[in-house]
Amino acid sequence: LFGAKPPKGQELDDHYFGVIKTRVLAFMQDLNVELWKVGVLAKTEHNEAAPAQHELAPIYTTTNVATDQNQLTMELMKKVAHRHNLHCCLHEKPFEGVNGSGKHNNWSIADEKGNNLLEPGENPRENRVFMLLLAAVIKAADDYQDLLRISVAAAGNDHRLGANEAPPAVGSVFLGSELTAVVESVINHNKLNAAEDMKLRTGVEVLPDFAKDGTDRNRTSPFAFTGNKFEFRMPGSACSVAGPNIVLNTIVAESLSLFADEMESAGDRLACADEIIARELKAHTRIIFNGNSYDDEGVREAERRGLLNLKTTADALPHYTDEKNLRLFEKHNIFTAKEVESRRDILLDTYAKKINIEALTMVDMAKRDVLPAAIACEKTVAEAQLAKSGLGLAGAGDAEAKLIKKLSALISEVYDSTEALDKATLRSKDMQTPLSAAQFTRDSILPAMERLRSAADALEVEIGSQYLPYPTYTDLLFKV
Repeated sequence: LFGAKPPKGQELDDHYFGVIKTRVLAFMQDLNVELWKVGVLAKTEHNEAAPAQHELAPIYTTTNVATDQNQLTMELMKKVAHRHNLHCCLHEKPFEGVNGSGKHNNWSIADEKGNNLLEPGENPRENRVFMLLLAAVIKAADDYQDLLRISVAAAGNDHRLGANEAPPAVGSVFLGSELTAVVESVINHNKLNAAEDMKLRTGVEVLPDFAKDGTDRNRTSPFAFTGNKFEFRMPGSACSVAGPNIVLNTIVAESLSLFADEMESAGDRLACADEIIARELKAHTRIIFNGNSYDDEGVREAERRGLLNLKTTADALPHYTDEKNLRLFEKHNIFTAKEVESRRDILLDTYAKKINIEALTMVDMAKRDVLPAAIACEKTVAEAQLAKSGLGLAGAGDAEAKLIKKLSALISEVYDSTEALDKATLRSKDMQTPLSAAQFTRDSILPAMERLRSAADALEVEIGSQYLPYPTYTDLLFKV
């Protein structure tokens, strides 16, 4: 809610590439033991891009088990952190100007024998099952862009998405250059030119050259194919993975259901499958984007293609009850129309209430902490100016006078912004529906919060550290 940018932010990579700090490593080792006790196997733990940020990766498993284990992991992370006098913050965007936190939801589909159907093999174009599954996923991601966005919608995640550290709120699918070439050859009915054998030159005579990885992993994409699975990167760190996986499973099931109906009524099912693959890939090429999704031009390109850009939870959630989405969930016996409406209203209500609590907290902190601290500092400076002026020296108290003028202006700005935010929270009580409350929150309360934040942060760097009523970003991020 408040906090001026620290002198050192993320300019250096020392926290990313450096050794894990001793206290954090002890926490990780203790967490491993607790996770193993409940059957959660984790294999990756390392520093992440932001200071005091770290990653944990559980072992891949089936959807229901993975969802339960993810909930257990979040609970145990918080409990174990307290043992080590640490706090595990799962908020998606805990610090302004510092990378937020999210989850990479790796998704694939297998047959009854456990064979991964998204394994392309050595010749993806000739792998009809893979190509049919690929077409199904691409069709699903295009037809139900809104549901994918809705599945990760939350107040905290709105701050993270599109902040040059996470995928934007607009959806796209990344395939990589090699798989895109395969798709294009299918669409255009061209022969695929065998890619030149790409080698990684080691420069060491005694070592052989290695084949390069052709998957072109794009970390900026919201939904990327990564070798034999898709990686959905939009969920926030506090998000339950149940919602995203319900949506992924259902929308792909819909694509496959339509394909199956068509193939079962065809005389030549293999020829029908080939026709479906070519047709659907061509129909949904707009969703395929291999560029930099962090870049503003990438977002503009996606919008030019007609892709949805649902920037906030209040923008996304009304689409939950679009007719096509209601039909989808009812067809596959996932939710009834009433259940979807209920989920929409609960999520809208939660969005508005969470931000309202944050807004009221801002008002409370501004009135009880920020303003009294600034006024106390201003008083000290005024007393120093008066003392110097009493000496009758030329120019005495000039610096103090300039500082007082600056402090007074910022204090007035903080005061006015606090009053405006306080009034906005009162007006929010007049909203009659969850949707109107969420829209008012988006349009009135959030902008008022941003104005107060800006003024308070500018004030923070002008007053003495002994007056600061709360820890600075430097204290929070770099004194682990």
